[in-house]
Amino acid sequence: MKTLNELQLAKELIRFPSITPVDAGIMKFLEKKLKRLGFKTKILEFKERGFKPVKNLYARFGSKSPNFCYAGHLDVVPPGNIRDWTINPFKPSIKRGHLIGRGANDMKSSIAAFVSAVSKFLSKNKKFNGSISLLITGDEEGDAVNGTKKVVEFLRKKREKINFCLVGEPTNPNVLGEMIKIGRRGSLTGKLIIFGLQGHVAYPSRANNPSTTIVNILKELKEIKFDKGTKDFQPTNLEVTKININNTADNVIPATAEATFNIRFNNKHSSNSLKKKLNKIFRVITKKHKSKFKIEYRVSGEAFLTKPNKTTFMIQNIIKKITKLKPKLSTTGGTSDLRFIRTICPGLEFGLVGKTMHKVDEAVSLRDLKNLTKIYENVLKNYFK
Repeated sequence: MKTLNELQLAKELIRFPSITPVDAGIMKFLEKKLKRLGFKTKILEFKERGFKPVKNLYARFGSKSPNFCYAGHLDVVPPGNIRDWTINPFKPSIKRGHLIGRGANDMKSSIAAFVSAVSKFLSKNKKFNGSISLLITGDEEGDAVNGTKKVVEFLRKKREKINFCLVGEPTNPNVLGEMIKIGRRGSLTGKLIIFGLQGHVAYPSRANNPSTTIVNILKELKEIKFDKGTKDFQPTNLEVTKININNTADNVIPATAEATFNIRFNNKHSSNSLKKKLNKIFRVITKKHKSKFKIEYRVSGEAFLTKPNKTTFMIQNIIKKITKLKPKLSTTGGTSDLRFIRTICPGLEFGLVGKTMHKVDEAVSLRDLKNLTKIYENVLKNYFK
């Protein structure tokens, strides 16, 4: 069996302008590569009213248990102003030992490394006891409505068993081998609207200024000490991200005031427990100021932690062997698609160095790409021992 080269495959994937939720033919391309390796594949397109349709791919080699799954995304963020790049972001180029292009870091190169690792593993291990699968989405950088979440629902209905999942997100802050993610904080966004009574600024007694209410609420929110963190998680934190009073006149007390905030929370809380806590604050303060409120919440994910098991420690040891660094087991950073996958199996995240993700001249070190492929191949060897 001819093995696939990770650098060549990464270049090929970067050439597709697969900006969320545009597929640009990339799923079909990867499907062909996997079919040649002997995978059974299925492109899953999901649609939901109000959201763009998204193509996803589930592929499996073998039918035996255990099933080791790799998950990742082929969609990328927009490149921004192309004139700021030193190259065309969708025409990958190698400069000073780095591959440059949109998705080089987040996360087409990681997918290329895993597929290359699989091809090398299969060329030496034709009959191994188990299955290898890939769950690839085109909706990680977007709304995450028609992507991994729906694929997980599909797998659950099909009673497709996954025993462990490795998500290839760029987990390392500065150097390959620094960090494995074994969990993530939850994310809750709230959009708060305060309704007052419009009036003339010279006659405040005839009006009810919503800005006074919203300022008091935001002050109280920022002063909440949610917790001190845990041994696995940072303390829960709330940040106000928008304050808006849509008022075109300087001599008018406005009728409404709006604010948006986001809470990144650890596993001492759930989105529901936080909503109850916040709603109580809104009720008390708006009652005091004789105003009304409306709150809209959006939950991007609950906090979760995958308790380290023998697979976690096996992967940690392989990373240490190849990079000479013992990776820290961490829960820092934003959300990832593991928040959906962990409902059907345990897993962790390990990929490239994330320093240039979403930036101009996004890049991956060729050495890191080679070492990540080695790590992934060794993980497969050890998992199926």
